[in-house]
Amino acid sequence: MKHLNTGKAVATVCAALALSLTAGPLMAKDSGHPGTPEEEMRYKGAPVPESETGDTRGASGPKITEQEFARSKQIYFERCAGCHGVLRKGATGKPLTVDETRKKGTEYLKTFINYGSPAGMPNWGTSGELSEEEIDMMARFLQHEPPTPPEFSLADMKDTWEVIVPPEERPNKKQNKYNLDNVFSVTLRDAGQVALIDGDSKKIITTVDTGYAVHISRMSHSGRYVFVIGRDAKVNLIDLWMKKPDTVATIKVGMEARSVETSKYKGYEDKYAIAGTYWPPQFVIMDGNTLEPKKVVGTRGMTVDTQEYHPEPRVAAIVASHEKPEFIVNVKETGIVKMVNYEDLDNLQITNIATARFLHDGGWDANERYFMSAANNSNKIAVIDSKDSKLEAMVDVGKIPHPGRGANFVDPEHGPVWATSHLGDDTISLIGTDPKNHKDNAWKVVRTLKGQGGGSLFIKTHPESHHLYVDTALNPEEKISQSVAVFDTRNLDEGFKVLPIAEWADLGEGPKRVVQPEYNKAGDEVWFSVWNGQEQESALVIVDDKTLKLKEVIKDKSLVTPTGKFNVYNTMKDVY
Repeated sequence: MKHLNTGKAVATVCAALALSLTAGPLMAKDSGHPGTPEEEMRYKGAPVPESETGDTRGASGPKITEQEFARSKQIYFERCAGCHGVLRKGATGKPLTVDETRKKGTEYLKTFINYGSPAGMPNWGTSGELSEEEIDMMARFLQHEPPTPPEFSLADMKDTWEVIVPPEERPNKKQNKYNLDNVFSVTLRDAGQVALIDGDSKKIITTVDTGYAVHISRMSHSGRYVFVIGRDAKVNLIDLWMKKPDTVATIKVGMEARSVETSKYKGYEDKYAIAGTYWPPQFVIMDGNTLEPKKVVGTRGMTVDTQEYHPEPRVAAIVASHEKPEFIVNVKETGIVKMVNYEDLDNLQITNIATARFLHDGGWDANERYFMSAANNSNKIAVIDSKDSKLEAMVDVGKIPHPGRGANFVDPEHGPVWATSHLGDDTISLIGTDPKNHKDNAWKVVRTLKGQGGGSLFIKTHPESHHLYVDTALNPEEKISQSVAVFDTRNLDEGFKVLPIAEWADLGEGPKRVVQPEYNKAGDEVWFSVWNGQEQESALVIVDDKTLKLKEVIKDKSLVTPTGKFNVYNTMKDVY
């Protein structure tokens, strides 16, 4: 066990949050294309050893020097790989393979990179993010074969694995006075940290150094540990029982990652942890107390629709089943949901369920039997029965569902529902989830609400609340991206109210995008991130759920680009 050598030259993998779904017409310079600054448009992170990705310049592509190729490679990893894929096979973004790019040619590609597209391709040139020379260089780079990053084996993982505080040396009881159930783990994405905030006092307990651009925090079944994973595939295990909570174990599981989870089934609580990576396309099962890697499983294989081999099927969401000793693993590009039984790692049993391509995020229905998973570019929600390990239904919804974990509540007319908002349109789809008492409504969109606009990333409610919050962080209009829509679940026909969250934060200049509502344990407060530029002031805004009035604003110099927030109790208990 040892520290990861961070002295290597690194490039950064991952890219735009904006979605490049269809080419669409090219935008004129004065068209008002809704591109947004780099701080909001892309998820940064995932260092890849640049020297190991190779030089794939070929005679068939346009001339590009060795220096230009190296620089272009870094730009691509920083800004493009997250949507278009490391191998440029496409996912949320279009394929950028040489058969396509050479047909388009250098001038077309330069224009497209410069101005972007209405479908969400960022305007890298007119926004000032890339110079004219860099755009020309990138247009030529894309007409050469993509360099392939190295694999990442079990041995590679073990080289990075470190147990800082062994289990036997950790506290045997809680050494602080914090109400841990109401602590929030807040991602400080550009600082490479999480802030642990006391939800009762609203004070920052501590900030913990983590991987870059932490994607999610997940809580152990006991509520003692926080598992966080950065987009650079670094996993931290944070012990909340310590006087000052801190990392007790860490490991790097690949080059780029999104998901981590811990086992929850009775008798296996916290025995194992699992992390899924974007590159290499695989997942690893680890010891839940030490993060020791135990089993690595690759996800390359055939797509569900065309039955073609895909070299880069990335692991998106992972949830732990409450019905069986299984992890449910979403494989993005192939559209396969894997039910991974962890009873016997030496004889690992995996049930593959075919759904639809481009699986992303999702969450449980209220009874925690059915996993509701968004296949974003297929505009569908896959319903997985975790008890019978089978596909229950495929539900057509709006354009590019992006639910986070979704929202469960009782529709006054249609009974229990699970809701998703969308990146690609202004609708909210409500899907019936009660096959026992509302059979005719089960696994159908029973109601479609109209929200503020497209660009939604998260939707949230709570069993103690009668409000449904929908953010629109990626909407091109400032007024919409800086506010949230709130529906009354008792009277959905009356439409929504708008809360001016960014205005309440009272920050200075900057994009001030409002993202991810998260309740406290009691369900009477809702926390929002006001996500500003890296060099600008950000904040957390807390709303009184009963009155929909501003309750408190948390500001601190350490709150650098706050995004995701995860309440310990709600995350531990899958409350949403």
